[in-house]
Amino acid sequence: MDIMVNRNFLLAALVLIVAVFFCGCTSDGGNDAAPTDSGTAATPEFLKIATTTSLDNTGLLADLKDRFEEDHDVTLQIIAAGTGKALEYGERGDVDVLMVHDRAREDAFMDNGYGINRRVFAYNYFMIVGPESDPAGIAGMTPEDAFVTLIEEAQTNPDVVVVSRGDSSGTHAKEQAIWASAGYDYATEVVGSGDWYIEGGQGMGATLQMANELQAYTVSDSGTYLAYQGDIDLVPLVDEGDVLLNIYGAMMINPEKFSYVNSEMAKEWINFLITPETQQVIADFGVEEYGQPLFFPSLGNYEILGVTREEAESPIP
Repeated sequence: MDIMVNRNFLLAALVLIVAVFFCGCTSDGGNDAAPTDSGTAATPEFLKIATTTSLDNTGLLADLKDRFEEDHDVTLQIIAAGTGKALEYGERGDVDVLMVHDRAREDAFMDNGYGINRRVFAYNYFMIVGPESDPAGIAGMTPEDAFVTLIEEAQTNPDVVVVSRGDSSGTHAKEQAIWASAGYDYATEVVGSGDWYIEGGQGMGATLQMANELQAYTVSDSGTYLAYQGDIDLVPLVDEGDVLLNIYGAMMINPEKFSYVNSEMAKEWINFLITPETQQVIADFGVEEYGQPLFFPSLGNYEILGVTREEAESPIP
């Protein structure tokens, strides 16, 4: 009998608890009412950017990233790769924005419908750096004459070694353009022509370090060289010539190709890059530490860059 009473008591208590629980959950009044939305946390917003290694190695992009994230409810995800690899990411729709420096391939990317709203935001210059002893004797030459001398001297002088990015980057493309301008077929007369020519397949910072270890020559953008000059012994030997101009552009990935890309935030990012305030940040970046800027702003430098004012200054509507 006692067992039956206890069992009935427990059953009644359980029913009461369940009733109270459901009443609380369905309450529609008072300060404790359930929220009208789903109650789930908002999905964090991300902006995926594929960029050339020079913008990353120098620290400029990290600086701009921090400034942008302070004013926008977004997290920037940066993928630093050579321009060729960055363009591949864009063609697959893996990112929202590209920041690269190879105008010919950028134009092709746009013409093929993958990119929209390209804006030029910065520039610097390429240079040929090498050991201070300069065993090939190229100091002060034009870039084309320097390349002719390098390949000729390398045939008889084992101290003449060239390290290439060899990674389909914008820097690698510029190197190939100089070889072509110097009269050489890169694929048949340079690559594989001897132990003097090494394709590192790495980013700019790593390539500079490899060239330094080998006391070799290499092509570098001026910004990355300045950022690494305290850690290497290489010196600039050739730094003048129209072919050495290095222009950085940013493009949105076309949402008509990939509907899921974050177009609105991509537009915000590119418009941020070309504001007078950000252009001043670019102009000042590196001056205090290196005594000169690592990059130059596009604003007002349209003739130098050979672009229209719209390409460098007009906000994306």
